Amino acid sequence: MVIAHRQKACWFISIFCLASTVIIGQDQKTADSLIQVYQTGLGQFNELAILKEIAFNERNPDKKLHYAELLISKAKIDSSYDFLHSGYLQKGYAQLFKSNLDHALESFFKSIEYAQRTQYIRGTAAAMISVADVYSQMGNSRNAVHYYNQGIQTLRQTNDSVSLATALLNAGDEYFNSKEYDSAILYFTESGSIYRKVNYPIGTAYNLGNLGMVYAAQGSDGAAEANINEAIAILEETKDYSPIAVYLTYMSDIYKRKNDFAKALTYAQRSLTLARQYQLKSQISDAYFKLYELYEGAGDHKISLDHYRNHIIYRDSVKNVEAVQQMADLRTNFEVSQKQVEVDLLNQQKKNQQIIVLAIAGALLLSSLLALGLYRRNRFINRTKKIIEEERNKSDALLLNILPEETAKELKDRGEVKAKKFESVTVLFTDFKDFTTSAERLEPEQLVKSIDYYFRAFDQIITRYGLEKIKTIGDAYMCAGGIPVESNTHARDVVRAARDMAAWVEERFKKEDQSLVRFEMRIGINTGPVVAGIVGTKKWQYDIWGDTVNVASRMETESEPGRINISESTYDLIKEEFTCEYRGELMTKNRGSLKMYFLCD
Repeated sequence: MVIAHRQKACWFISIFCLASTVIIGQDQKTADSLIQVYQTGLGQFNELAILKEIAFNERNPDKKLHYAELLISKAKIDSSYDFLHSGYLQKGYAQLFKSNLDHALESFFKSIEYAQRTQYIRGTAAAMISVADVYSQMGNSRNAVHYYNQGIQTLRQTNDSVSLATALLNAGDEYFNSKEYDSAILYFTESGSIYRKVNYPIGTAYNLGNLGMVYAAQGSDGAAEANINEAIAILEETKDYSPIAVYLTYMSDIYKRKNDFAKALTYAQRSLTLARQYQLKSQISDAYFKLYELYEGAGDHKISLDHYRNHIIYRDSVKNVEAVQQMADLRTNFEVSQKQVEVDLLNQQKKNQQIIVLAIAGALLLSSLLALGLYRRNRFINRTKKIIEEERNKSDALLLNILPEETAKELKDRGEVKAKKFESVTVLFTDFKDFTTSAERLEPEQLVKSIDYYFRAFDQIITRYGLEKIKTIGDAYMCAGGIPVESNTHARDVVRAARDMAAWVEERFKKEDQSLVRFEMRIGINTGPVVAGIVGTKKWQYDIWGDTVNVASRMETESEPGRINISESTYDLIKEEFTCEYRGELMTKNRGSLKMYFLCD
């Protein structure tokens, strides 16, 4: 199943208005000039301030990262917390632009820490909004909304209108991602009003573009097109191509709904060109997905499949299991450290109150209280470590329950799973006779209980034969032999498992059990090459693709209740061991004439 994918468009604007004490946009010319000054040594007496301005104004993410890290290293020497805040903030933006989400999140949490040490309200808000942007990009809407609200509440304590408008814009975009369109329009309306009032064109451009995306999602194509075109015109003047790449995919959607394939394709290809030119991984992934949709709709399946594969490659390079786990650990560590600060402050207050008592009670009482404090503190730390370790173990166990062990290990070790072709795999499909009729007349609880009862038994059977469960869709059950570990006996193993399934279902059909639905089952089997891999970044699924899968499904469709229908390719592998009945060449849907055999024993 394909999940629609859209990356956040408006986080980039936070670079322009939350990162500096002066509300200005990034200026590459300023950065280039300051770099020359810094390299000549003329700015040595104001080194930290110059590095801060270079990191802020530099648009190249690699250079921005370099000067941000240089600022951090030099600010640490003098414990300059305000410059450390700025350095980590710009480092986070550089990593975010490069789609290194885990490193970006780590930098933004550091930025919050140093901003709070200097009681810099605006800087604290900037980093909080940036943390929310990262969670939004990784699809964690709950955390994103939490940090957006914190950032907006903090900004309302200041008179920084542009930063408040930006936070509202990004929060509105999060509501848009969650399809809460009315809430998104409310946030965009307030932010747009602020941008127009202070005459801030770049903010107005993002606001127009995001409103256009909402209108496009609601089907108001005229309003959507007008807003997006106006936004693109402003952004082209400022050479801000990242959001343009996103907006162009929405223009493609508009013309797709108008059945204007040529214009829809032009907008999608223009988005891909921009994204590839500036190495914007998320936008490259989105553009490939849009091209996949267009060519799939036009019936050109070969080109559409190529685009979909590229979409998967770029999407998984942005989001992977290792990054998600690191981000979860980062937030846990940050919040634990915040709690530890509160505990330390509380202990300090207690110590101040105990000074008078300690002066009278003497050294023995002082030693006892200090020992007790250390004991409690150590208990707190140990409990926290244990909780974190337990959560990590749960995460690993859940991953193994979703994916094959070899695939899960590859995902954890390398951060991604490459699609792999298997030359010979045997695929099995089952479904139940008259399931739709049963579903209409039965209570949902009874139907689900019955399906679960059957599928649990199937799981036990395929486990005995070393097969891999692929998925269930309604009453259909799909498994395969020969993956993810290749096997020379996969065809025989699948046939034996199919025979046990059929026997088990037949036995249950004869039993009188009013609490369960009794089904008759069809089974189809085919052997051939497949491509295997994982799909998605949420609810990962190990899946297989190829003509072999389609033929196996057709074998099941052409089977009969209680019978196992196998293709010619499977028959050739098992005919020496199993007796089969040739059914002749039967016409199948979309496949033409295929030879089929019923398993007899």
